[in-house]
Amino acid sequence: MLIEPTALPEVIRLTPRRFRDDRGWFSETWNAAAMAEAGLARDWVQDNHSFSARRGTLRGLHFQAPPQAQAKLVRCSHGAVRDVAVDVRAGSPRHGAWVAVELSAENGCMLFVPEGFLHGFLTLTDGAQVQYKCSRLYSPAHDRAVRWDDPAIGIDWGLAGLGPDAPILSPKDAAARSLAEVGTPFRWEGAA
Repeated sequence: MLIEPTALPEVIRLTPRRFRDDRGWFSETWNAAAMAEAGLARDWVQDNHSFSARRGTLRGLHFQAPPQAQAKLVRCSHGAVRDVAVDVRAGSPRHGAWVAVELSAENGCMLFVPEGFLHGFLTLTDGAQVQYKCSRLYSPAHDRAVRWDDPAIGIDWGLAGLGPDAPILSPKDAAARSLAEVGTPFRWEGAA
């Protein structure tokens, strides 16, 4: 598996090897020993699978507050998405910085999003399916949402060409507040 840091070094892009033959391909998408060796060890406790009927559907930006903060390992098993992570750790030299990675069934890439980061994705195709592992169970009491278009963050979602209805939002995401209003319970504890 190819393991590469992104512009936010804690957010990791993973590309599993595909073994091809005349029947198709096989890929190992999770290996606890390899992940531990790469410093990405987590006890995954929940797998989620989302289906978005229309391209231009935006899900996010979300996080769970401590003590139920979640790390996620995200992949797109059908279609394509623009997957985004935002550093919201107070005191981080990259606080408010974001990274976007295209995940698709074709490229097989995955994104590791650690605790302390917002997460969201925009579907680039109709019928996109996203699957992700979570390190903590879903907790409605700890669930938080930040505006997808918070000007203080300034994410380039790549909406051009996705149609006049894009982005398509849930009521929860449409009502989300800015990061400054929501605040962050996360603190940076590393060296620059």
